[in-house]
Amino acid sequence: MDYEYAPLRLPSNVDRLTAAAQLAIQAEFSGWELARVQLFRDGSRKVVLRRRIQTNPQPGLSY
Repeated sequence: MDYEYAPLRLPSNVDRLTAAAQLAIQAEFSGWELARVQLFRDGSRKVVLRRRIQTNPQPGLSY
């Protein structure tokens, strides 16, 4: 299966519940799933989302 990936950087002022809510919205409405999360010392997070590549267009990420 082929996937497309979307790296995101969440700043340290975004708490865990807010980050989870944002990612849940992307998952529900745009078909993204969580591939990887990396937490840095400064509290920021690097998140990688993925979804299967499909022939019909899907909405992109909303920031």
